[in-house]
Amino acid sequence: MSSNYWEPPKNNLALEINNLSKIYKNEDNNIALDNISLTVKVGSIFGLLGPNGAGKSTLINIISGTVFKTSGNVLIWGIDIDKKRKQSKLAVGVVPQELNIDAFFTPNELLNLHSGMFNVPKIARKTDELLRLMDLSDKAQSYSRKLSGGMRRRLLVAKAMVHTPPILILDEPTAGVDVELRQKLWNHFKELNKLGVTIILTTHYLEEAENLCDHIAIINHGKIVANESKQSLLKKLNEKIIYIKFKNNIDKKAEQALKKIGTIKFDSNELQINFKPDKISMKKIIKIIYETDIDIVDLSTKDASLEDVFINITSKK
Repeated sequence: MSSNYWEPPKNNLALEINNLSKIYKNEDNNIALDNISLTVKVGSIFGLLGPNGAGKSTLINIISGTVFKTSGNVLIWGIDIDKKRKQSKLAVGVVPQELNIDAFFTPNELLNLHSGMFNVPKIARKTDELLRLMDLSDKAQSYSRKLSGGMRRRLLVAKAMVHTPPILILDEPTAGVDVELRQKLWNHFKELNKLGVTIILTTHYLEEAENLCDHIAIINHGKIVANESKQSLLKKLNEKIIYIKFKNNIDKKAEQALKKIGTIKFDSNELQINFKPDKISMKKIIKIIYETDIDIVDLSTKDASLEDVFINITSKK
């Protein structure tokens, strides 16, 4: 849900961060962000990933205007946060992890109240449109305390969009929800993105980032340790897995032959082989397996997941 008021910046960048640092003045002078730089393209779904304490929340809080940076430059929708802080804050809507909704307001009342806080004239308010977009029209007059957890999550998204910001920050948006609800929320986020909203997503559900994001940055110990397209990141690990279920025991000769493919691991009547696709072709792998004469019940392959890549990158010192 974009507004004509928010014309895209000429360089088509929704967010520009250059040499950003944040040091919390305490006994340890904790460095939360250490000279990071990144950009987010207009219209993208950008994933910001990292372990607990990596600096994600600090970065999000600086972007949303609730924390002051120590040094560096931040432009939000082409607006310098140092020169036009109020205007830059209006370009961002934030969906927090906590369900901070007043239980005694209806969704309709809550969105109108929040619109008023942003000085949105009554004639320009998008309350009905937002409720419809989030599948909450039939709950518009129900007290928020009677809404399910999933409905409250969707109401938080609607609340963040009352002033039609071009950028939406989703901070752990599906924390604590079940699988079915998570899928529904993903569809709502994709719909918002189709309407022109640039989304910045932080999540510990790496499947979520893999499903939604087109570009991903990984932050660790206050530094950006990866920043590239999702597809490029997934290729980074250069690893695939073959799973083989077999009937009879595999003899030593067959085991030695399989080790030519990659690292092997047995689990009851299943064999896992981790291999690097740039080192050995699938044709050669099939030939080796065929020549071992293993009594195969089932065979499948699996590409490296974002979780595999994430663990590999963040475990490095």
